[in-house]
Amino acid sequence: MRAATLAFAGIAAFGLFEAASAATIPVKAAVAQVLLERAFERSVATHQPVKPWPWADMAPVARISIPRLGLREVALDTGSGQALAFGPTFLPTAAAPGAPGTAVAAAHRDTHFRGLGEAKIGDTVIVEGLDGRSTKYRVDSLQVTRWDRFAVSSDRSTARLALVTCYPFGAVTHGPLRYVVQATKI
Repeated sequence: MRAATLAFAGIAAFGLFEAASAATIPVKAAVAQVLLERAFERSVATHQPVKPWPWADMAPVARISIPRLGLREVALDTGSGQALAFGPTFLPTAAAPGAPGTAVAAAHRDTHFRGLGEAKIGDTVIVEGLDGRSTKYRVDSLQVTRWDRFAVSSDRSTARLALVTCYPFGAVTHGPLRYVVQATKI
């Protein structure tokens, strides 16, 4: 009987630990966006990237908005997995937002890009830069693809934007699929 009680207590403690660990991700993402929003405003005022906290290894570079969805997220200047915990990141190997070519921003499906599945063809995406200027894009493609089949076009005749997140939405395990919202500068 005592062994069963101890086993039950151990399993319950493990379950509580796992639940608390899972809950920290959305809380961390929400708190980080408040700090990133402040750093973004300071960055726009100074036209220089300002770190959101002293030990940060990234800084805000833009704000991505999809007004119809109520999505408004500060994006970071690095594509590292660690930075993704705090907000969307622009991939450094892709084009800069607003420049000819395709800028690529990635974020988690369960935090910063959780509403991306509601995007529709024709939606407006706004990317505000540190220079205070906004670039508007119109969504023209929604697709699901394997991570290893997603490729950025080498076409540099127009400015495009790809917003990428894991798929399916609501899944609790990692998978090979990505949801890609593509838009063209208007």
